[in-house]
Amino acid sequence: MTTRSGLLATLAALSALATPAMAQSNTVNIYSYRQPELIAPVLDAFTAETGIETQVLNLSDGLLERMQAEGANSPADVILTVDIGRLVGVKDGGVTQPVDSEIIDENIPAQYRDSEDHWFALTMRGRVVYASKERVAQDEITYAELADPKWAGRICTRSGQHSYNIGLFASIIAHEGEEAAEAWLRGLKANLARPPAGNDRAQAQGIYSGECDLAIGNTYYVGLMLTNEENPEQKDWAAAMKVLFPNANDRGTHVNISGMAMAKNAPNRENALKLMEFLSSGEAQEIYAKEVFEYPLKDGTEPSDIVKSFGEINPDTLPLEEIATYRSTASQLVDAVDFDG
Repeated sequence: MTTRSGLLATLAALSALATPAMAQSNTVNIYSYRQPELIAPVLDAFTAETGIETQVLNLSDGLLERMQAEGANSPADVILTVDIGRLVGVKDGGVTQPVDSEIIDENIPAQYRDSEDHWFALTMRGRVVYASKERVAQDEITYAELADPKWAGRICTRSGQHSYNIGLFASIIAHEGEEAAEAWLRGLKANLARPPAGNDRAQAQGIYSGECDLAIGNTYYVGLMLTNEENPEQKDWAAAMKVLFPNANDRGTHVNISGMAMAKNAPNRENALKLMEFLSSGEAQEIYAKEVFEYPLKDGTEPSDIVKSFGEINPDTLPLEEIATYRSTASQLVDAVDFDG
């Protein structure tokens, strides 16, 4: 097996061969976990407004390890990713730097920013309940209710260890405590219609087929399915269900984010800051939110009409940074109750 130090050395050597052309004075170099087609419109708008070009290295995994291997020679200026876990991860991994910007602070609410200014959210998505329009009469629900035996054999979800569910489970721990969260996870598992599997779209398909009546999923998948021309059957999946926002009338619905951070050794720091400030603007957030069917964070900005059709979201007010501290415990609880078994 390759040692960690050997792996980092190998990545550094490959990086030296693969990326030196990215470091250009009038260019912002972006390392991204986001799909290229989703971020292209907002990056094009930035270039049109500022004349500054962007270059994107899209990675499906290993972003942190690559940047650690590159060290001071990294060409990366800005990191774009989804999920609070990944944002906290790049900060804890030592590959980001703090950003002091009144513009960003004004545009992004404090609960969606790192307390030390290492990362900033851009848009958010709700971790909600998909419900069958035909078989579920109620239009309100709580997360606690998902463990009620009345839903036995009627709920679908993806793996409990997936980052989207870990974020949700961490929020349950933050609100209810570890013991209550474990009991809730056992109750939720007892109500599953099948072992956890697939992505959020697969859970919508399960509702359409009648395999389950409720599912846990992210809001933006509904928009992606409703507009999917390549796989039009997904429009039927989405049309068969309604979106319920758990705990809408009390603590609020758990949300996760897409976000940004400045690379620790950004060679084009000035232009990187310009990009980050632009991404936090209302103009950019509305472009981005409408492309990915997420919620913009700046006051006065609007989500797409499709997202509005889901109803009003009342986000959980707990800072995501606080929720993230329970992610490791959440993962341990998933194994403790054999959630995916």
